[in-house]
Amino acid sequence: MERKELAHRQNDGLEVSLLWDPRDDSLAVVVVDGRLGVTLELPVGDESPLEVFHHPFAVASRRGTALAA
Repeated sequence: MERKELAHRQNDGLEVSLLWDPRDDSLAVVVVDGRLGVTLELPVGDESPLEVFHHPFAVASRRGTALAA
């Protein structure tokens, strides 16, 4: 089974999706920056899914995660 998109937003070249994986019941937020051609995937883990969805760059900064080309 593929991941299912639970929420999506798009603005100014950024696309943010909240995805659920039914195989392991996990959540992740994926950010695609179409301008730079980079992607960021953040497992939600113990954090609030909506917090990660609405503030992925703040969460990534807190975790020390960088965008990947």
